[in-house]
Amino acid sequence: MDEPGFSASGPFGGFGPNELLNCYATGVFPMGEARDDPRVFLVEPEQRGVIPLDGFRIPRRLGRTVRSDAFEVRVDTAFAAVLEACAAPAPGREDSWINDPIRRLYVELNARGHAHSVECWRDERLVGGLYGVTLGGAFFGESMFSRERDASKVALVHLVARLKRGGWRLLDAQFLTTHLSQFGAVETPQAAYLRLLDAARTVRPDTRSLFEPMSGAEAVLYALQPTTQAS
Repeated sequence: MDEPGFSASGPFGGFGPNELLNCYATGVFPMGEARDDPRVFLVEPEQRGVIPLDGFRIPRRLGRTVRSDAFEVRVDTAFAAVLEACAAPAPGREDSWINDPIRRLYVELNARGHAHSVECWRDERLVGGLYGVTLGGAFFGESMFSRERDASKVALVHLVARLKRGGWRLLDAQFLTTHLSQFGAVETPQAAYLRLLDAARTVRPDTRSLFEPMSGAEAVLYALQPTTQAS
């Protein structure tokens, strides 16, 4: 379901961080029409992309890359830079749904502790990462980017490992893509997704798990463990 668009003026134009969190709590999420278009739409897909935490898969070659600690993985040290990199033009993606109102909203959610970035660094350069929103035991993945091979995939493995270590129960991917299916992502009807979301929202995960140091070997171990063991 696509809701009518609205344009945010001023800091948030009447649709602010609290309203955004309420959208996530009811199973909808915002998208911009284009990078330079100020309108924001609320989207409720009939089929929802979900990465089951207990069904997460790591391709063999990627597992070796993660274990090698080829990148330094940090959390929330450059949230705005990750968001900007996700919005930047890339081969096959000349435009972006991340417009100025989206940027302002998510930077504020990060300041309030409800949005986080997982970042891959090499030689003090940000080379990949992802960001998303957390609400109770649900994490809503928003976007990812890579400037070096596998950087965003390494960030995803570290995200899953930290979510499982901290007791999260749901990883929402919005839409199923071929890229995400290699990690075990599936499509879930919206009605079933809402039941998963309602259950996950009652969970109070240990948010410290997002920030505690974790080696690549530990990330692979946690990401592949059943959640009853990981938490």
